[in-house]
Amino acid sequence: MVTFDMIPYQHGLNTLPANPFRLLDFQFLKLPAGESFQGFTGAREVLAVILGGKAAVASGGKTFPSVGGRPNVFNGKPHSIYLPCGTEYTFTALGPLEAALVSAPSELKADPYLIGPEKIAAGVWGAANFSRSYHQILTLASQPDLPAQRLIVGETYTPSGNWSTFPPHKHEQDDLPREAWHEELYYFKVNPPDGFGITRCYDAGKDPGGGDAAYVVRDHTILLAPEGYHTVVSAPGYTTYYLWALAGSQRIQAVADDPAHAWVSRTVPMLKAYGL
Repeated sequence: MVTFDMIPYQHGLNTLPANPFRLLDFQFLKLPAGESFQGFTGAREVLAVILGGKAAVASGGKTFPSVGGRPNVFNGKPHSIYLPCGTEYTFTALGPLEAALVSAPSELKADPYLIGPEKIAAGVWGAANFSRSYHQILTLASQPDLPAQRLIVGETYTPSGNWSTFPPHKHEQDDLPREAWHEELYYFKVNPPDGFGITRCYDAGKDPGGGDAAYVVRDHTILLAPEGYHTVVSAPGYTTYYLWALAGSQRIQAVADDPAHAWVSRTVPMLKAYGL
């Protein structure tokens, strides 16, 4: 597991200082009003998720004149743009703009397309003090009509004092339907921004007693999880947001819960029946 606090970050395209992944990558685009950024996807597919602000986007002979709208990630569903491999693109900021660009290798031939808020599946996972809300932006289960080769992307909001991604889970081997191998990253925001959360990441049993660490989650922290169990908790008084992205050999989502804590999932129907 690797974490980075990507603060401070500069105008333009910001990249990771190091990346242990074979597939996934993350970039952060920050533009002032009126400024443009031009890029090329190369041998990768890219999903650009507008975190805050608006942009005019041109790519693959298509023009998307106004993409975005929420002022920040805590106010509404996102707009996103899928950019296929081998595609040039230009973002022009219509006011201050922040966007996350997640990518993975791809050979899929497709046209760029917009994912508007109306296409975002939303709901709540868990119950009681391990409930959290989600947005599914680009998943096979919720958007089967949207083409992508590897990327699976969404957002999760963990309320004050709550746990998220609980029970802790892993996805480090292809053993369908029980588990699918995926690399995963979390990009965090915190509201209010001076707050924090904690993420625990630990070994999946290959080295008993080892490979167990907790990291402080701050505004603009990124967690890279190529393997192992992981879970997140928000400090009281603060909401943590994370953009999550996965990439593997296929796009079917399947996770293996830590057997020591898997029983917690079985309490969800009972807790919901009691309104928790």
